[in-house]
Amino acid sequence: MQSNQYLVRNRATQFACVTFPQSGRAPRWYSSILRLLSLGALVSSIFFLAPVIPTALADGGAPNLAYIAGSSQGIAVFDIAQQKVTKNFPLGGDPSMLYLTLDGRYLYVAQPALNRVSMLNTTTGQVVCSANVPGQPTLLAFDAGTGLLYAAGNGASGITAIIGNTCTIKKVIATDGPVYGLATAEVGSGPNGGTGNQLWFSTNSSLNVYTQQSDKIRSIPVPGNPQYISIPPGATVYVTTRQGTFLAVSLQTLQATPPLVTGGEFGPMDFDAFTGEIYVPDKKHNAVDVMTPIFYGGSIPHEPNHVIDLNVAPQSVAVTFDGNLGFFALAGGNVAMYDILGKDMSKTFSVGGSPRFIITGVYPPAVRDSPQNNANGSPIPANMLTILAGVAILLLVVIAVLLVLARRRRVVSE
Repeated sequence: MQSNQYLVRNRATQFACVTFPQSGRAPRWYSSILRLLSLGALVSSIFFLAPVIPTALADGGAPNLAYIAGSSQGIAVFDIAQQKVTKNFPLGGDPSMLYLTLDGRYLYVAQPALNRVSMLNTTTGQVVCSANVPGQPTLLAFDAGTGLLYAAGNGASGITAIIGNTCTIKKVIATDGPVYGLATAEVGSGPNGGTGNQLWFSTNSSLNVYTQQSDKIRSIPVPGNPQYISIPPGATVYVTTRQGTFLAVSLQTLQATPPLVTGGEFGPMDFDAFTGEIYVPDKKHNAVDVMTPIFYGGSIPHEPNHVIDLNVAPQSVAVTFDGNLGFFALAGGNVAMYDILGKDMSKTFSVGGSPRFIITGVYPPAVRDSPQNNANGSPIPANMLTILAGVAILLLVVIAVLLVLARRRRVVSE
């Protein structure tokens, strides 16, 4: 019996040779296999061939809970669906900046009055572990590629690198002075950027870039005493200064723009992960400035895009990951919830004390793993999940092909 051979392109096996009897057209089972293989190849190409682009990734949170540092009891927990404060975590040390793990299980808190950084269980509010950090730490930044939490303050020189799941100090990065701003850019290759990510920090007169892989620091002169740093998705770093200016720096060239806004007194920023807009609290003018994102190689827009007027000084801002809500910590013990799409103030609620930082995120899971198994709050890195999903799909396709071929051989033998 004569036969024709059809070659089917497949990423995992390169070429699979399929043989069937000579006829006017391919049999029905072959068409089914071809569809399965085509689907497998398409999906695998999506998972495996996506280009690697050196851009920073978003670090926002889902719109379930908002954690407010500096409330009358330490940290207040606001349930967005219930529209009220549902928990308080009593914590001393003048809680300042916060970092929440991606799955919402653990909250890291800078406690400058105690020279300490603590990790809290978000279900109970109990301290899981702590690290002693000199310099009155008020700044935190997390590198998902290495599982390191960076902490610093303007009470001393140096940045402390903490192993996220144990609160063990790994090393101290020497700086040329006190640190006033801290942020990470996920620009490396490998899971979550691996060791190639960048740590950006500001000192008295310069913006600095540290890469763990090379263990080197590159400094960028920035007039006006750089302070807070925000790195949205894309290739631009945004910086405020203690002299009241706002500017941008290219991730590619490390070149800074001239001041885009002047005359303000700015607090910690956040960004809308969908639009790329940057929300900058201006204490001097009782407003939040919303900045248009700047794209590498494009023209510099007029800033700000628009201004959200308030009747009290905002201390910091947080934007939910879906880009629907903004939270503004206000002087006097209140927090405002802002409807971004409707451009309207939805609700103002009291937390007491002096709220100074907000972060949003998901509800904590009902079942918890040990923090020692989970450095960044995600059991498996997101890009590893995509690889595993692609492999699983290819395996299903191969199994389907083998089952069809086995059935055909059985029919022929009978």
